[in-house]
Amino acid sequence: MSNIELPELFKGMQEQMKAQLSTNRSFIEHPGSKGDALENAWIEWLKHYLPNRYSVDKAIVIDYHGNTSHQIDIVIYDNYFTPFIFSQNGFHYIPAEGVYAVFEVKPDIYGNIEYAGEKIASVRSLDRTSTSMISSGNLLPARPLTKIVGGILATSNTYKQNKTVESNISKLKGLQTIDLGCAVETGSFSVDYSGKENPEEKDFSKRINEYYEERKFNEIHFSRPENSLITFFMQLTRYLQQAIGTIPAIDLQAYLNVIGEKIDKEI
Repeated sequence: MSNIELPELFKGMQEQMKAQLSTNRSFIEHPGSKGDALENAWIEWLKHYLPNRYSVDKAIVIDYHGNTSHQIDIVIYDNYFTPFIFSQNGFHYIPAEGVYAVFEVKPDIYGNIEYAGEKIASVRSLDRTSTSMISSGNLLPARPLTKIVGGILATSNTYKQNKTVESNISKLKGLQTIDLGCAVETGSFSVDYSGKENPEEKDFSKRINEYYEERKFNEIHFSRPENSLITFFMQLTRYLQQAIGTIPAIDLQAYLNVIGEKIDKEI
């Protein structure tokens, strides 16, 4: 029976991504181009390793009122239950209902945690719909809104101690809270919060907002530097599969209301 050394496989994957990011940062001088190169490197890496059910792009997130998020470096989103994506001049506008996770990308985590929180909050604050859907031939009622994972991705972290990262992240409140992140050279991290949604609250938007506003920081877990990408990827996959699952179906009628048209729900 043949055998492959998983630690060596993980190490090779780690070193490949690390080399790509380091090359982009070292040889591209223009700040804007360097930023684009780093974002594209992370996007291509996530596209390569995440299951095909997840799409990954830089984008602006919108809701059915026409409200928009900040420009988001990485959006992991659904393109099945959220079938339409607006594209204009090479840029994507993704309905808020389709978003699984958003990330801010920086060369270094230093000084960028609060900014990442603001970008994440601009997505979570958008108004999302949920409607009934067919599963295995059965009509199911509208489901509660799912959490939107938020994080920061970087090549390095020049904070001298992890305690400083912990202190900065613990200060973020409500919609700005960060769930996980990765600095390729120094390690990844995930944040543990206390608090649950109130299942008695039938207003799904109020329910998810109250969850974010009331959850409390507990602790943060850091990986070893040599395992930064592997632990980040495994943690992200766990969140996507177990904490979120499948997003609720988008209410397309809410979007058509703005142009005075109507969907026939029966066939």
